[in-house]
Amino acid sequence: MDTALQAPTDEALMLAYAEGDGEAFAELYARHRARLFHYLLGQLRDRSLAEELFQDVWQRMILARSRWKPEASFATWLFRIAHNRLNDHWRAARHRPAAPDDADQRTARLADTCTPELLAGEQAERLRLRQAMAELPQEQQEVLILRLEQELSLEEIGQITGVGRETVKSRLRYAMDKLRARLSE
Repeated sequence: MDTALQAPTDEALMLAYAEGDGEAFAELYARHRARLFHYLLGQLRDRSLAEELFQDVWQRMILARSRWKPEASFATWLFRIAHNRLNDHWRAARHRPAAPDDADQRTARLADTCTPELLAGEQAERLRLRQAMAELPQEQQEVLILRLEQELSLEEIGQITGVGRETVKSRLRYAMDKLRARLSE
């Protein structure tokens, strides 16, 4: 058979990938993804967990590509990474404390911060704040935004706006007083 027509070996592809050839990675992934996933699924018997570890294995392979040496076959190396990742998973599972007996009751007592009512209330408050800020004079709006949203110091705000530190302080104080008054209505 003509060697020019033969597909490159996994090892040749891995060496090419280590040199930056993205197509080599795509070919390696296509060749090994099904076997690797079925191996993990067979060990874990949990599809979502197998998918998570599958991604971890490929990520670890990507991170270790520059250290790979063709002393063993690529498949052996890849499955060794998977084996080690499984060991990490089982070790962590052994050391993870069991959920308390009243875990469901504790969870039920937690406040749900994503209810439509709470989200609507937060949105209404943000709208009130934006409206109150829009009523401020422009120079007070500017210093307020630079201080609260950009977290700049008074000196930095002064440099940006071209006024002194005390003027910035004064504008911030007036802006906050007006906002408090408007929002307490």
